[in-house]
Amino acid sequence: MARLVLAKYLIFIASLYSCLSDDDHEMEEFLKREYSLSKPYQAIGVSGSSHWELMGDTMVTTDHVRLTPDVQSKQGAVWSRIPCNLKDWELQVHFKIHGQGKKNLNGDGLAVWYTKERMQKGPVFGNKDFFTGLGVFVDTYPNEEKHIEAQKKRYTPRTQRIFPYVLAMVGNGTIGYDHERDGRPTELGGCNAMVRNLKHDTFLFIRYVRRRLTVMIDIDGQHEWRDCLDIPGVRLPQGYYFGASAITGDLSDNHDLISMKLYQLTVLRSKQEEDEEDEVTIPSVDNMELLIKYYDGEGMSSIAIFFTVLFSMLGLFLLIVVGLVVYSHWNESRRKRFY
Repeated sequence: MARLVLAKYLIFIASLYSCLSDDDHEMEEFLKREYSLSKPYQAIGVSGSSHWELMGDTMVTTDHVRLTPDVQSKQGAVWSRIPCNLKDWELQVHFKIHGQGKKNLNGDGLAVWYTKERMQKGPVFGNKDFFTGLGVFVDTYPNEEKHIEAQKKRYTPRTQRIFPYVLAMVGNGTIGYDHERDGRPTELGGCNAMVRNLKHDTFLFIRYVRRRLTVMIDIDGQHEWRDCLDIPGVRLPQGYYFGASAITGDLSDNHDLISMKLYQLTVLRSKQEEDEEDEVTIPSVDNMELLIKYYDGEGMSSIAIFFTVLFSMLGLFLLIVVGLVVYSHWNESRRKRFY
């Protein structure tokens, strides 16, 4: 039985790399242990020789790194001590979120980071706001939906998101995470992910290659990756830190990190491609302003649209009336000059 399970797992890994291979460029993967976190968690947060550092309410057991317990008002994180200078990489995160709370009575979620800053507490899933770099969030509580329900409004089917929800955001140090809207204004893309209280393993896959960000999930226990988002034109500097964090508020969950495995991707580039790649110093996303405008416009309610159109028509009518009055006075004055 154990051999059968091992065989299936090896087939799964082989098929994963086959499916994720670059069609246009050769690519090799190498596990980078200095940026990876896995069992046994020897001397994490205790020894200065460890590559990882703990923060807040994080606790280490033999089976997992518990970022928060299922207790209110807790936050914790684990951060790499070594900046990552890889140009292309992929990160596989094995995690578990579980607790006593029923659906929509749990919170708040877990985040995986690649940022310039490290070891700073804050409101964004246990990390600081206005961060610089990449955040991938597993959000388990719908703040915006509850706020809209309290106002006796409803989402349209086009704009509603089902929680738990996975989304990505790139920050440059001046962009804040909108907690009340669950990050919708700055969301690059996302997908629903029913990850709570599952008996099987759950995984998050983050790949950054040739300035393309891809996020996939494996949460169904079938050893199959499901697409979540795929965004080209994502520009992330080298030399940032990997980390994971979680937070609870009035609602809570156990947020467990089992492993984070980072792979270096060796992508063969032509000399012309190497010469054309300029150094990235500030995180950015091509056409990010267009994405933000799209999400803001998409969230406009039908009532808001109605009043916008109504006031626009009234304004136009008033402008026409004023124009006619001015023209009438001017025409009358011109006529009198000829008498």
